[in-house]
Amino acid sequence: MKLIVGLGNPGIEYQFTPHNAGFLAVDRIAEDCGVVLSNRRGRALTAKAKLAAQDVLLVKPETYMNLSGLSVTALIQELGLADASQDLIVLHDELAFPLGTLRINERGSGGGHNGIKSILGALGTENWVRIRIGVGKPALADGREVRAGGKEYLLAPMRKQELSVLDEVLDRAKSAVEMVLTKGVGAAMNEFNRTVLSS
Repeated sequence: MKLIVGLGNPGIEYQFTPHNAGFLAVDRIAEDCGVVLSNRRGRALTAKAKLAAQDVLLVKPETYMNLSGLSVTALIQELGLADASQDLIVLHDELAFPLGTLRINERGSGGGHNGIKSILGALGTENWVRIRIGVGKPALADGREVRAGGKEYLLAPMRKQELSVLDEVLDRAKSAVEMVLTKGVGAAMNEFNRTVLSS
């Protein structure tokens, strides 16, 4: 059983904010698999599904972002998963990348992401796959980067145009998860880390 975890904050007020890109990605996978995340276990909403011919548990922690690690470790223990590097894929928002980009990493620090920091602290290892969904502002025409306003930006509802860009990225995120499951993280990194959507 593979654990596919999307990070976000529960509650309707956060549903379509940049910080909930991970929740939205897992919702997209669930929708395509014909399941609904409605089973409560490990302090999360979960659903069993078949993805790329493998048994997976889709997960949306209900702990709020900063305590995501509590939910992830509870589920890893409950399912008896021995190796997070093989059994865990986490999808989350990434402010450092412009909206429309997607990157896969098989290890690394949390950077400024509190959900990732929580999981790192709870698991005690950096060796697990994360799929980073860019939610940052696109560069200006002259190439200068626009620094988004951190927490205020991440927790504010996205505009219609931004949601339409994110919609396409959510499909790519699902394809990225499938490739990690079928061909391994290296092949998925080669395929998806070089793809940049122009907006």
